[in-house]
Amino acid sequence: MARRKTLKLATFNVNGIAPRLPHLLAWLAESKPDVVALQELKATDDAFPVEALEAAGYGAIWQGQRAWNGVALLGRGAVPMESRRGLPGDAKDDQARYIEAAVHGVVVGALYLPNGNPQPGPKFDYKLAWMARLQRHAKTLVDLPHPALLMGDFNVIPTDADVYDAKAWRKDALIQPQVRAAFETLLAQGWTDTLRDVFGEDTVYTFWDYFRQHAARDRGLRIDHLLANPVLAKTVKAAGVDRWVRLEDKASDHAPTWIEVARPVGA
Repeated sequence: MARRKTLKLATFNVNGIAPRLPHLLAWLAESKPDVVALQELKATDDAFPVEALEAAGYGAIWQGQRAWNGVALLGRGAVPMESRRGLPGDAKDDQARYIEAAVHGVVVGALYLPNGNPQPGPKFDYKLAWMARLQRHAKTLVDLPHPALLMGDFNVIPTDADVYDAKAWRKDALIQPQVRAAFETLLAQGWTDTLRDVFGEDTVYTFWDYFRQHAARDRGLRIDHLLANPVLAKTVKAAGVDRWVRLEDKASDHAPTWIEVARPVGA
């Protein structure tokens, strides 16, 4: 396996690892990302396709959950060194939404932030509480002397520029002022929203729902984010969204989203 001078770090909400495995394997073969965060596995631990991923050249750690949630981290030619399973701050929270590891010289927190709908209500309250816990934990990572990255499906539309029609989504939990404020508080710790940093004011989406041919018409949302700490942010070379995966037959409603960074020394 050729060793590149850069690393490609990617996040992909597969919306079911079993039905989307062919899409995932095809994308891994085409894009060859070095680190991948997966969300919405919707599978138990023993149903995770570790053998297929190993055959594709990827080591993996994962936390499954029957029918819902589930997160994983993949390393190209390496098994991620797990450091945390589950977001701290609530011992009663058993939802599989966070896993953290060191892989290829980067500390990666892979997350699937709660959707929060319908709002107001208990699910929205859980979303805000989870974001507060994330803020507290993120403070322990942002100032690390080595590269760190929070990536995954944040279920946050940061600004009106990140949605095809803000008015149509105004009542949704993803766009509420409290949610946006919590995301801004996270960024204020020193995290860089790498996709927006690279694309500037250009339109970029990572999710397209299944209604009214929204994917084909490019009527989407930007809710999958890669937040880099200062050490990593200064090495970002490029970013992108592999929308072609979303346009495949029976695809996930998300597309793989990635950044390319300088390979850390010794990685």
